[in-house]
Amino acid sequence: MNSTTRSSETPDDSVVRDLYDLVTGDENARVCRDISASACREQPVNFFIHLVSLLANKAGDLIASPKLVLPWLLATIGAPTWMAGMLVPIRESLALLPQLVIAGWMRQQPLRKWFWVVGAAIQGLSVIAMIGAALIWSAALAGAAILSLLVVFSLGRGVCSVSYKDVQGKTIAKTRRGTLSGFAAGAAGGLAVILGIALWFVPASSAHLTPIVLLLAVAGVLWLIGAAVFATLREFPGATEGGGNAAKTALASLDLIRSKPGFARFIAVRGLLVATALTAPYYAQLAHSAGGNAIANLAVLLALSGLASLVAAPFWGRFSDRSSRQVLLIVGIAAAILNAAIAAASFAHAGSALGVWPFAVGYFLLAGIHAGVRLGRKTYLTDLASQNDRAQLTAVANTTIGVVLLAGGGMVAAIGSLGADYAVAFLAVPALIAALLAYKLPEVEPRD
Repeated sequence: MNSTTRSSETPDDSVVRDLYDLVTGDENARVCRDISASACREQPVNFFIHLVSLLANKAGDLIASPKLVLPWLLATIGAPTWMAGMLVPIRESLALLPQLVIAGWMRQQPLRKWFWVVGAAIQGLSVIAMIGAALIWSAALAGAAILSLLVVFSLGRGVCSVSYKDVQGKTIAKTRRGTLSGFAAGAAGGLAVILGIALWFVPASSAHLTPIVLLLAVAGVLWLIGAAVFATLREFPGATEGGGNAAKTALASLDLIRSKPGFARFIAVRGLLVATALTAPYYAQLAHSAGGNAIANLAVLLALSGLASLVAAPFWGRFSDRSSRQVLLIVGIAAAILNAAIAAASFAHAGSALGVWPFAVGYFLLAGIHAGVRLGRKTYLTDLASQNDRAQLTAVANTTIGVVLLAGGGMVAAIGSLGADYAVAFLAVPALIAALLAYKLPEVEPRD
């Protein structure tokens, strides 16, 4: 970094820059080749604003997970079983399907950070409202209210998703985005481990609803903190070309599937890798069916999922900065092997002999693999795109995957009605096909 930039810094900025250099290893401006000079000057400060906000967001995702904590909540209040099966499809698909329209609207605004701020606030308030529903009502009525609030939550999540990649692409340079996400996911995992350990010491005789309510309260507050911190991001106005009528922009954006090299194959890979998200609730069902103290089992799975993120996310983040294509290839193979192994363990009645642990260990490994899926796909898409089409590419990819989730989720649910182990076995197939397709994805990370 040149002396002119250094001399114009405030003392606080200088400290932040030194810490940034220590964390990332930056010593010059070459990593800023794909963002503006103004954004490059603010990158050290923005890096830590992103880090704190992303940490709050990822920690909230782990603590209020629709794959683990929300199903446990519905089971505890006695909601119908089918409601738990709707959690992942609702959360994932409704966060994705509206994004083409949102991207066209967002494109009209030169500053996009406020979309993420509002989306994060919606998520936090929705989760806090779920607490009220669980405490005031019971059984089917509370379950219906929680699913309805999850719809609102998912729309807020969709706004965050489509805006974050665009804002990150404007404010954080290539070769630093995966590292940033990896650090945030790792720290979020550490927090989940701490909460899981604390949950383990809850007396078996205590009310089972109270610990879950406290987890949701922590998650809701974290999203509100993330929104407040992200509001301080030093974002500069971006291009607004492509704004206008959101519906027309959405339809025009679909042409990117054909015209953007590698984009169609990436969508296919990402669509098949939803297997890692759809599998998680079935792992949880296998763990729950193993018997024992329900809260203790939840504590084990929550701590292990957090530990997986803590261990795996920084590794996958740095790996993604080198080759996000290879990350997608490896996690596809790993998910296929793991699903086959867990299904075999269930068919062999391993839970009867070993209790929750075979499935808890499987959940830990799956969470680590899914961290690689998330970081690999996000880094690949962000680096594949340019500043002019990043929001559109994100929205097209996410909307397409939303359709896949609705169709695939229904099919997997039908198979899951035969048993969780059948669903796990089936989901090994799309993961393996994803790996085969990822092998021929073009590389998008720069080679020095």
